[in-house]
Amino acid sequence: MGLLLFETYIHRNWTQFDLNRLPPSPVSTSLSVFCSLPTEKRDQPLPRNKRVNQNKKRKKAMSSSPSKTLRKLEVVSPVPADIDIANSVEPSHISQIAEDLNLKPAHYDLYGKYKAKVLLSVVDEQQGSSDGYYVVVGGITPTPLGEGKSTTTVGLCQALGAFLDKKVVTCLRQPSQGPTFGIKGGAAGGGYSQVIPMDEFNLHMTGDIHAITAANNLLAAAIDTRIFHESSQSDKALFNRLCPPNKEGKRKFSDIMFRRLKKLGITKTTPEDLTPEEAKRFARLDIDPESITWRRVMDVNDRFLRKISIGQGPDEKGMVRETGFDISVASEIMAVLALTTSLSDMRERLGKMVVGNSRAGEPVTADDLGVGGALTVLMKDAINPTLMQTLEGTPVLVHAGPFANIAHGNSSVVADKIALKLVGPGGFVVTEAGFGADIGTEKFMNIKCRYSGLTPQCAIIVATIRALKMHGGGPDVVAGKPLDRAYTTENVALVEAGCINLARHVANTKAYGVNVVVAVNMFATDTEAELKAVREAALAAGAFDAVVCTHHAHGGKGAVDLGLAVQRACENVNQPLKFLYPLDIGIKDKIEAIAKSYGASGVEYSELAEKQIEMYTKQGFSGLPICMAKTQYSFSHNAASKGAPSGFALPIRDVRASIGAGFIYPLVGTMSTMPGLPTRPCFYDIDLDTATGKVIGLS
Repeated sequence: MGLLLFETYIHRNWTQFDLNRLPPSPVSTSLSVFCSLPTEKRDQPLPRNKRVNQNKKRKKAMSSSPSKTLRKLEVVSPVPADIDIANSVEPSHISQIAEDLNLKPAHYDLYGKYKAKVLLSVVDEQQGSSDGYYVVVGGITPTPLGEGKSTTTVGLCQALGAFLDKKVVTCLRQPSQGPTFGIKGGAAGGGYSQVIPMDEFNLHMTGDIHAITAANNLLAAAIDTRIFHESSQSDKALFNRLCPPNKEGKRKFSDIMFRRLKKLGITKTTPEDLTPEEAKRFARLDIDPESITWRRVMDVNDRFLRKISIGQGPDEKGMVRETGFDISVASEIMAVLALTTSLSDMRERLGKMVVGNSRAGEPVTADDLGVGGALTVLMKDAINPTLMQTLEGTPVLVHAGPFANIAHGNSSVVADKIALKLVGPGGFVVTEAGFGADIGTEKFMNIKCRYSGLTPQCAIIVATIRALKMHGGGPDVVAGKPLDRAYTTENVALVEAGCINLARHVANTKAYGVNVVVAVNMFATDTEAELKAVREAALAAGAFDAVVCTHHAHGGKGAVDLGLAVQRACENVNQPLKFLYPLDIGIKDKIEAIAKSYGASGVEYSELAEKQIEMYTKQGFSGLPICMAKTQYSFSHNAASKGAPSGFALPIRDVRASIGAGFIYPLVGTMSTMPGLPTRPCFYDIDLDTATGKVIGLS
């Protein structure tokens, strides 16, 4: 029976087989062997005795783990809906998952039976211990359907923990409710590689995004309120109201006011000692309404809030201005949460967030508005990562959720640091970077790793035959519409043409000094010849290994070979981490270094972008890393440009700054920070079974 036929037969008749008695997947095993051969021998048949030895090694590696929380999955075919699979598994109490990680009750706060907030004190207690291996999962340029990065991340960790007896923690972002109810659906993984409870993961979780929304909008309210009160009061009245007398008639500065006094170079400690000029400088922020970059947010896709006017009520005295809403995960506070290293660091970052400029051109911060401390209070619980579990009982830390196209697209630094200490030497922490490696992995390396000081050993690039065919010139892939026949029938030439996209991602990622493993997320319609073409292209591009995976249909068992490849990649890394650009060059130089990695021949800056770059340089922010806001559907700014385009000019229409988070973000083309809903959103399928209380239709 041919390899493809065997896989298809197993997939269609899975209920007839005992999972533990199945032979190793011939496609994945032959691929693992194939990739371990020298280049000149890859096209030669492997001797039977070596195939047997390879299978023995694989079976030995798949020894059962003593963990009390690991579960054997009863997989069926065809694969049921994600929510049905999630609802079919009874999760372990989260305290059991914590115990497997050697976490004591003092290390976490319970949020119900299946979630817990892990406290940052864990890192302090583990200061002297060594870290485990650090792995990031990126992907090729995706179709609108997604190529299964989250599913691969979870499936790999289930393989490492449940089959390869490794200590492992999955680190994922919290999903936004925008895509959950919009087009893409949730982000818990899929099939038999999921985080559970899936509905709790995708909806609210422990309220971190709601805390971000509240903090963001408190700051937005503070901005407009300050402008309003400054416009209607004299310098003396404004100062006296900011520093009101106490019961004894004495005025005093609140603690946060000393931050503004220090910024202004004023060393006096009592309000009465300030001269009239000093009191005016202290009290008047004189915010230029045209310079305000801070917008309100909500965690729902709503295109009609992209541009609004505020202040139209009769009591606002004509203080009308245009602004808009972003989706909550685009808030700078989300980026701060993801990049912070401690509670004190978060306090400083929140206070340094720049919301606009004074009319004199000076940056105005959250601390200038007196709200930095209050923002920290709203975020004090959100800084702790949430502990959950996979379908097979391996631990997951969920924390932060910035998009990769409009933000830096990675889960939090603190979650990764906690996880690396918990798994220890020889263990694995696997985290996912959003969208294609050109944006998610690039920002992981140049922004996240810079601030965390952590060094990855391995980077995975997830690919699908479907996406490669699209990049080879296949018809458009449209969410909600059936796939064209080109994607469901064999077409090796189309796959080979599309591998130009994979090759560029491999080359770019390998340049950071990590070993690159390509994970081919297999679908039932993929053929042996198509898979072989991808393997050959990946290895020719410089990948350390290339592995076919069936974790969506088989759970961790379908990613065992990927786990073995990742282990080898981590153990054999021999280069230091290399950044794409140094921080001490100009803003334009950094933008152009990233553009070059996209294949661009140059960069075109709008008049507004030129002005913003000049302003941020003058204000002393040119030493920050760059976070490109760019379409995820192409290396270029044009989403319709597939494959590996080159020779184009990358247009920068605007440049903004997230000073608290610590990066400059250029806006490429027409990127929007508030998505819209499609004609038929995902919410059509979502409901509650009122008899059982279970969520149905969530994907």
